[in-house]
Amino acid sequence: MFDTPLEMQDSSLESVFIENRAQLWRVARKIVNTPDLADDVLQDAYLKLVDCPCQRQANQPLGYCHQVVRNMALDYCRRHRVESTYRTFNIEVETLEVPAIDTPDRNLCTRQVVAGVERALSKLPCRARTVFELYRVEGMTQREIAQNLGCALGLVNGLIAEATAAISGFADLLLDPEAR
Repeated sequence: MFDTPLEMQDSSLESVFIENRAQLWRVARKIVNTPDLADDVLQDAYLKLVDCPCQRQANQPLGYCHQVVRNMALDYCRRHRVESTYRTFNIEVETLEVPAIDTPDRNLCTRQVVAGVERALSKLPCRARTVFELYRVEGMTQREIAQNLGCALGLVNGLIAEATAAISGFADLLLDPEAR
């Protein structure tokens, strides 16, 4: 029975593999040291045995299955050892900041919006433009601006509202085209 080709035997490599899955899993587990990887090794070994287009002859099908699982597990260990030299696992992906993708058309759009805002602000009275720049660019509070310019807090609030209304048409242009 062992001298005939495998496809003519009563038990194929597939059935031997399935019947001895627990034993083969333990072999893989001893080599790779984790149950999840042992499962992966077994799956890959099974697929290699079943999907192989060539006809295999095995005098000892169980021994052959053991050897395939063992070799596959060792390959996993080698791959892990190589990958561990160039991978870093101590970085939390959720904390990484993904930079915005600047494309030429997005850069052009941004420059056009900035130029439009500058044109709109240049049409405002000098005092309104100054108050707006102190508030939005310098980050001063309305109370600080009123004290520095020697004017009423209500006037500062009104000048900021006037400047904001002048540039409000440009806000939607800054949005991502897909978000509009």
